[in-house]
Amino acid sequence: MSAKVAIVGRPNVGKSTLFNRLVGRRVAIVDDTPGVTRDRREGAAHLGDLEFTAIDTAGLEDSDVDSMTGRMRLQTEAAVREADAVLFVIDGRAGVTPVDKHFANWLRKQKTPVLLLANKCEGGAGKTGVGEAYGLGFGDPLPVSAEHGEGMYDLAVALIEHIGGRVDGALGDEGDELEPVEVDIDLDPENEAPLPDDPARPIQLAIVGRPNAGKSTLVNALIGSDRLLTGPEPGLTRDAIAIQWEYEGRSVKLVDTAGMRRKARVEQKLEKLSVADSLRTIRMAQVVVLVIDGVLGFDKQDLTIADHVLQEGRALVLAVNKWDAVEDRALALKEIEDRLERSLPQARGVPVVTLSALTGRHLDRLLPAVMLQYQRWTRRIPTAQLNRWLEEMTQRNAPPLAGGRSVRIRYATQVKARPPTIALFAPRAEYIPESYLRYLISGLREVFDLHGVPVRMHLRKGKNPYVDKDDD
Repeated sequence: MSAKVAIVGRPNVGKSTLFNRLVGRRVAIVDDTPGVTRDRREGAAHLGDLEFTAIDTAGLEDSDVDSMTGRMRLQTEAAVREADAVLFVIDGRAGVTPVDKHFANWLRKQKTPVLLLANKCEGGAGKTGVGEAYGLGFGDPLPVSAEHGEGMYDLAVALIEHIGGRVDGALGDEGDELEPVEVDIDLDPENEAPLPDDPARPIQLAIVGRPNAGKSTLVNALIGSDRLLTGPEPGLTRDAIAIQWEYEGRSVKLVDTAGMRRKARVEQKLEKLSVADSLRTIRMAQVVVLVIDGVLGFDKQDLTIADHVLQEGRALVLAVNKWDAVEDRALALKEIEDRLERSLPQARGVPVVTLSALTGRHLDRLLPAVMLQYQRWTRRIPTAQLNRWLEEMTQRNAPPLAGGRSVRIRYATQVKARPPTIALFAPRAEYIPESYLRYLISGLREVFDLHGVPVRMHLRKGKNPYVDKDDD
């Protein structure tokens, strides 16, 4: 295990900016609004040759434990307990505040060693704050500028004393960030072996949905820990938070995301940043679980999110949460299925799992559905089977005539995977209408069990590349 370093401090002192500096990417949302960060997030950090896991935390505030800020503080306290070292950040320009003093007293009682950082000291600013910081009792404060990268060498030297002997090298997949996944993989038509699947690489699973649908509660229930901040307040999650997990021996990277409201309702800059982070997470995922509030039902925004997931080429699973609070369950389920059939035909057959994240009811049904969708998403169809299917489909319902002449589809082959992509070779391809392609895609889903995953079908004008025959 790599060493962990928690970044703590009151709101708006630059903790997330420092986190982004250490991990080398803008992964944590940064804004001038105090209290942007709410959940703790981890990332693979580097300072020269020093490598460790950085933990970004919510701003420390003295409040009741049952309040939202109180629950945020509990997340920060958990991060401090897990860490090998703490970076206590103050605003060098503002100087030491009563809140800084309060939490300095708390940190001194903890067993984790503390390094004091006076941030925002670029260009010699913050000298007064650095002087005041000596009174906090953590030794010499380090003047740094997270935004401009100043003072990072001194920080690395100070950290080595605490974690230098515990560095394990590259962190690989342990960071709190999704890796770009290989999608639209070009296939060799002469090699029809199944796609290789490395069990050591995690399946990247995004949890998305509207605000207050229960996404964070669902993730906590799956991993069996209160890892994410939850509560009745809508919009608690702001950053996309990734968590390493294992399901039946298979590594899974769960990613909780901010709730996505209708675009017209998103006005504040901070919410726009959160939604953009959620959309980026969908692009980086392999399977996406869309969490629906079973009490409110399947509304237009849920359809919009589901359509976006499929447009991005990701496998989809619907999780209907709060099922224990639904009165007429048969009617609610039928309404969801009818709306999918009517408004989102490309999602026909998508797994719909009814559950309660709060009570754990039917929670064991979700991951089997996710694994099934992952297998469908990565499926490779042998060319011989594909062309037998094509012959049956065209015999049952031939393409429409064009100019009094028949239009023949000569050949089909799977040219890409993740998601499945089929090429159809037809000399008069331009005369085949979209409605006929929808007919073929629907049949392909049924015969080869590709329900709930996007299927792409492209027409190519030309002859069968494997048979030298004229079209006539």
